[in-house]
Amino acid sequence: MDMYRKALPFLFCAALAAQGAAQGLSGPWVPDRGDGTFVNPVVHADYSDPDVCAAPGGGFYMTASSFQCAPGLPILHSRDLVNWRLAGHALPAVPPEDYYGAAPRHGRGVWAPSIRYHAGEFFIYWGDPDFGIFMVKTRHPEGAWEKPVLVKAGKGMIDPCPLWDDDGRLYLAHAWAGSRAGFNSVITVCELNAQGTEAVGPEVLVFDGNDGTNHTVEGAKFYKRGGYYYIFAPAGGVEKGWQLALRSRSVYGPYEARTVMAQGTTDINGPHQGAWVETPAGESWFVHFQDKGPYGRVVHLNPMAWRADGWPVIGEDPDGDGCGQPLRRCRKPRVDAPSPVLAPPAGDEFDSRRLGPQWQWHANYQDFFGFPSQAGFMRLYGHVLSEGFVNFWEVPNLLLQKFPAEEFTATAKVKVAAKDEGQASGLIVMGWDYCRLAVEKEGGGFVLKQALCHDAEQGSPETSRTVASLPASRKYEAGLRPNYELDLYLRVEVGKGALCRFSYSTDGREFHPAGEPFKARQGKWIGAKVGFFSTAPCGKERGWMDIDWFRVE
Repeated sequence: MDMYRKALPFLFCAALAAQGAAQGLSGPWVPDRGDGTFVNPVVHADYSDPDVCAAPGGGFYMTASSFQCAPGLPILHSRDLVNWRLAGHALPAVPPEDYYGAAPRHGRGVWAPSIRYHAGEFFIYWGDPDFGIFMVKTRHPEGAWEKPVLVKAGKGMIDPCPLWDDDGRLYLAHAWAGSRAGFNSVITVCELNAQGTEAVGPEVLVFDGNDGTNHTVEGAKFYKRGGYYYIFAPAGGVEKGWQLALRSRSVYGPYEARTVMAQGTTDINGPHQGAWVETPAGESWFVHFQDKGPYGRVVHLNPMAWRADGWPVIGEDPDGDGCGQPLRRCRKPRVDAPSPVLAPPAGDEFDSRRLGPQWQWHANYQDFFGFPSQAGFMRLYGHVLSEGFVNFWEVPNLLLQKFPAEEFTATAKVKVAAKDEGQASGLIVMGWDYCRLAVEKEGGGFVLKQALCHDAEQGSPETSRTVASLPASRKYEAGLRPNYELDLYLRVEVGKGALCRFSYSTDGREFHPAGEPFKARQGKWIGAKVGFFSTAPCGKERGWMDIDWFRVE
């Protein structure tokens, strides 16, 4: 196997790329400027609806929505809220496991989780709009988490957040999904038992955003400060929304509301839905998302200040009206221990018995999807397509990861193995629209095809064209039919605006264009993803693909 130590997949701001290069930083996105400042987004990847809590002894943990993708509930760690590493996932599989393993359930599953530390344990609550509110907990967030508990069953309950009150009682604030409940734009609060495993009190309406102004109120985050209960909640929708703070002397309200951050005069649309966190130095910061279409909802960090009247202001407030706007560049939070420049991983050498945490399947993993190998490759077996197959919206064994930056190049070295006609493996950029570069068996060799699909969720068929004919690298007898193999390098270059250009190489040095440019498009509540597929026609034997490495720069 061809192996080398790859550079960390840093993220860089295009406007400051030259400065990053001068500092010796590598990779596609670097938020930490190395001079005590950072640029937003701090994570240019689709960690939507982020929530953060401080950890005892310093440092911070973040989680985010993962929807139907598995493993779910990513766990990221940072010392300074700027440099983040992906430490693992809290959910090996999305519950109920059979439901989310039978097929890709696009846009369902884990919605807007909250993470909290209480009495020596970390808790994550999340809402599944079809099943109810779940909770997982652990004492060691970078290790195994306990099995999920269904705290409250029902439809439409989303975006929950717990609050342990001063008297030890535990409350839960959450929102409602109109697609399931038939109503939305309200926040309710109920009481939970002391263990946080069951609702013991009725739902109480504490805020109604159906006021002609604050539509699409959701994403509740529950806090207490200075004798007030605060619920931080976004309003206005994903693309163009704003951030509210609600305040009351009583846990059940009534709550008064103020807009504490909006886009203002910036080019950062929809800055909202996230977490207030306080550092050991006493600074307040707010972690939130910005919707960037095909790149998903990327993570921003902004300073937060508490005014003398007890209301927060997020970002900068140039006109002093109490409503802030996000910063593109800012000084870093003050922390005791400096942090190395980090970012969530992207590339993978596949040298471990476990997949890297950057990889997710489009449905709960099944053993027949494929296996990592300590021999230095990942084997992906062909998914047998249904008799009425239309497009890849139905394929569960897509091995994918998030776009790690606005611009990047991903290259893979693979070996394709096939016996039956039509067995295909390759590289895919997946979303509502998708494009794949398929190595397909044809006769005694292979053809390379570019296949495209627009509006996959609506059942649109693929279109494809042959790019090249490629002889097999080797052929050997294997049972009733010979097995044909092909060694190949596959590449996709993603430019500004998520414009993707595919290419291939037989030697890893000279790459040839493969098909037409493709503009990536986000999926259902998730950003576009890049990764691998392997399929077999209905009724045919499975082929496979061995992925030697996947490198991102």
